[in-house]
Amino acid sequence: MMKKEHYGAIDGLRTIACIGIVMMHVAANTDYSITGFFYNSMIPSFTNFVFLFMTVSAFGMCCGYYHKMLNNQINLSDFYTKRFKKILPFFALLVLIDVLLSPSLNGIYEAFADLTLLFGFLPNAGNISVIGVGWFLGLIFVFYVCFPFYCVLIKNKKRAWISFFLSLFFNFVCSVYFDVGRTNILYSSCYLIAGGLIYLYRTNIRSLNQWVLLAAVLFSVVLYYLIGANTLTCLLVSSSLLIYAISNRGGILQNKFTAFISTISMEVYLSHMVIFRIVERLGLHQVIGNGWLQYFLTLLIVLFGTVMFSIIAQKVLNIFITKLDQLLA
Repeated sequence: MMKKEHYGAIDGLRTIACIGIVMMHVAANTDYSITGFFYNSMIPSFTNFVFLFMTVSAFGMCCGYYHKMLNNQINLSDFYTKRFKKILPFFALLVLIDVLLSPSLNGIYEAFADLTLLFGFLPNAGNISVIGVGWFLGLIFVFYVCFPFYCVLIKNKKRAWISFFLSLFFNFVCSVYFDVGRTNILYSSCYLIAGGLIYLYRTNIRSLNQWVLLAAVLFSVVLYYLIGANTLTCLLVSSSLLIYAISNRGGILQNKFTAFISTISMEVYLSHMVIFRIVERLGLHQVIGNGWLQYFLTLLIVLFGTVMFSIIAQKVLNIFITKLDQLLA
């Protein structure tokens, strides 16, 4: 068996994306009297960090399972069981909390769909309000279901490039004809295949100059804000960031803080709006005014509360699952 490859700087990308999305949601769900490019344009654009998550997730899956899948070294039952065990307990806890906070018949229907983890196959998965940010989890689980086929699509570089260009055209068709967006696996497949393509070139990437790659990141970010968000600019930013992280050794992307946040990035992403609603009900989002200080105070409270909730919930759930496994053994 090949040892799973690890690129520490990718922890930094997960941390940046995770915190950026929390910043965006805090700003979007408050009405602070703040103006300026950073608050009115830059922070809202952090919603597109979900595409970076997609690209990084695909790359990470390839690091762990690509060769094993193609060489028939994976028991598919074990593969999918591991995915359910990793995702479902924490997500189910959040779904339960959300339904209890806002009980309704519609909420029960949506909770059922959520708990199957297969809601990403629904044509309107983005309309689910019970853990609304969970649409991303639904899409990623569809990716897990399709992962064996995905590995066949990128079995070699030529096939991967063909698949990538077809996925770009499918993204275009989804936008102009089928009227579906990022919650749809076919619309977002170009980001997932981009992650696989980068995986195929990972050895070549590690030999490239880091400063040149950093310049490419800066260029893609400037281009993004000059011409606006679209599939190509989001792909450029996500891909250039991942390529830079692969070549990076140490630095601000790879340290104890980013390694820690990376391990709970999915939990933070899924639970931060639940914590924000609690902060909102307690009135903590309006303690010291309506400007930058209050925004950053709210952000810190939400981040701290979300991190603590994620850690405690995971520990409690791990104990519960261990006890349950012992009873069923």
